[in-house]
Amino acid sequence: MAKRFKLLILFSVLIFFSSSFMLPAMDKAGANGEDKLVYFIPIENEVERGLEAFLERTTAEAEEAGANHIIFEIDTPGGRVDSAGQIGKLLQGLDIPTTAYIVNEALSAGSYIALNSDAIYMNPNSTMGASGVITGDGNAADEKAQSAWIAAMKSAAESKGRDPQYAIAMADASVDMPELGAPEGAFLTLTPSDALEVGYAEGIVQNRVELLDDLNLTNAQIVETETTFAEEVARFVTSPLVIPILLSVASLGLIVELYSPGFGVAGTMGIIALILFFYGHIIAGLAGMEAVVLLILGIILIILEFFVAGGILGLIGVGAIIGALFLAGYDLGHMSLSISIAFIVAIIAAVVLYKWIGTERGIFKKIILRDRTTAELGYVSSQDRPELIGKEGIAATPLRPAGTAMFGNERFDVVSEGGFIEKDKRIKIVQAEGMRIVVREIN
Repeated sequence: MAKRFKLLILFSVLIFFSSSFMLPAMDKAGANGEDKLVYFIPIENEVERGLEAFLERTTAEAEEAGANHIIFEIDTPGGRVDSAGQIGKLLQGLDIPTTAYIVNEALSAGSYIALNSDAIYMNPNSTMGASGVITGDGNAADEKAQSAWIAAMKSAAESKGRDPQYAIAMADASVDMPELGAPEGAFLTLTPSDALEVGYAEGIVQNRVELLDDLNLTNAQIVETETTFAEEVARFVTSPLVIPILLSVASLGLIVELYSPGFGVAGTMGIIALILFFYGHIIAGLAGMEAVVLLILGIILIILEFFVAGGILGLIGVGAIIGALFLAGYDLGHMSLSISIAFIVAIIAAVVLYKWIGTERGIFKKIILRDRTTAELGYVSSQDRPELIGKEGIAATPLRPAGTAMFGNERFDVVSEGGFIEKDKRIKIVQAEGMRIVVREIN
């Protein structure tokens, strides 16, 4: 019994000393992030509403999972200013510490997103800046848009304790900073060393390992986030360059299908293009059920137009579809341009197909009446009597210039060549075309 008691005491002492040695090691591991959860979220390609929807989903997942840090890996040439603004609000509203890791470039709207992060790290070969507002046709935006964007860049820098003059120089080409390679007339673009010098970067790191080490998150649990297939589709079809192409394909497919017998490839392509447009905009959070309902209503009305004469239903149906497109769009001006392009493509296709094919094929063959009551088919409104020409008779009534005449035992309605002919005067037929018989008085 005493022996067992001694062994128990010895075992307790060993545990005490072991724990004494292990506790510092556990503290050190905790300091290196062993109990931390880090989310890596990519910000790649063009900044648009599809990216905004992706970031809303992934940051919400990080918050629900209790993440301790979010790292945005940025490689974007920029994109839409309105989408960047919404993403900036999203980042500002996060309670989780955020870091922007610029792996290649964070230009234009990408630099704005980086400035809304708590910390910025840059790869040695990366750049940040060149944030002037450019319109879709490559020209500088108007003064109002420029002023608003410069203010947004300044506000983003100030919100994270950064000197706003460099953010302003990124968006305003009139700011002169030759020491950083941005003389007057050029937008400021920072290299990693420049960004570190002016306080726009907390460090320069080669890869994730170095980044996590600098953030004291070396042993943290890492969660990789990726775009789903639906989000990839949404990002693609909501691109400002893709939208007019999709709408043009949809209109072209409809026009070609009108000239094609049955339902074929053209119509299928048109429907797929239209479905892709609305599917992408629904996934991106741009279109609601009201747009889908309006689209379906428009299609039904157009189909009914083929069975109900008048054209009213067809016009209302087209208007409903255009209304659905505007409801799904995020920019009224761009959507107007896209619909105009699709409309022009449809008109050109209709003219070309009409000249080449006419209305001999497709749905026109069923809805256009082509039967004719021609003389070749035996249909005549009256019978010509060429044998009557030269025949003589008597005016049964005065001809003023029309009247009645007797030619033998036959009575005809006749008309004189223009003059008055008294009753019982002798006349002669000089022309007989159908029901029209022209006579002349015989002197």
